[in-house]
Amino acid sequence: MAVEERDPVSGYLTTGHEWNGIKELNTPVPRVVYFFLWATFLYSVVYWILMPAWPLGVTYTKGLLGSDQRNIVAVQLKDATAERARWSKLIETESFEAIQADKRLMTIVRQTGATLFGDNCAACHGRTAEGGSGFPTLVSQAFLWGGTPDAIAETIRVGINSPHKDTRTSQMPAFGRDGMLKREQIDDVVDYVRSLSNPAVGKAIAPAKLASGKAVFTDNCVACHGENATGNIELGAPNLRDNFSIYGGDAQSVFTTVWGGRQGHMPSWDSRLSALDRKILALYLVNLRAAGP
Repeated sequence: MAVEERDPVSGYLTTGHEWNGIKELNTPVPRVVYFFLWATFLYSVVYWILMPAWPLGVTYTKGLLGSDQRNIVAVQLKDATAERARWSKLIETESFEAIQADKRLMTIVRQTGATLFGDNCAACHGRTAEGGSGFPTLVSQAFLWGGTPDAIAETIRVGINSPHKDTRTSQMPAFGRDGMLKREQIDDVVDYVRSLSNPAVGKAIAPAKLASGKAVFTDNCVACHGENATGNIELGAPNLRDNFSIYGGDAQSVFTTVWGGRQGHMPSWDSRLSALDRKILALYLVNLRAAGP
């Protein structure tokens, strides 16, 4: 086949290559391709002239615009530091109520609090603050030591059963292990306590057994949990009438609690987090609870 052969349809020269009767045309490159190649080249030249581009040993070409990304970042960091100092001062000095009423400050609380919680609290209370076995949920109304921002901030500061001199201290006695109650009494009080938060449990238990359990409760439990079993935030004693239980509300879990006692621990964050961070965390948790189910 001659190289100079032309395609009769398009008029283009062929390259001389043929595959199964199909001839390859020597089609010219579309002009738009050359246009974009030249445009890219010109853009590069202009960029090299205007912006920092070429390394020159220990320095580089500065460009006619004098743009310096390092300086730009430094200015941005300076502005961010100044802005943080401004809202930090407001959160430090304003009351909890004033901060909660300020939408802009609460946006900062939610953003900063989420980071603080994830870094310091999520390991025990869970990423969503819903707790787990032995660790209380923080999105309910059931706070052992009070759920106000002040009370939560204080709990964060001193901890629970921690080495801090002002720690909150509480302990559930081991009524069975230490021989304070007989096995039958423990079984009765377990049934009674479970019936307080779950009426269906009480319907399935003999009235005499519930009466016995109530008597055991009155003699041994009301000092901490109260006559109505609604708890005592001064002692960290939980409300036994709600549906929240740190260690589980099934029969076996409640029996284990009464038999062997409980003593939860929470570290003091007094020396680990600043007063500002603790205040933000307290506000974050109150807001998280309000936004929960």
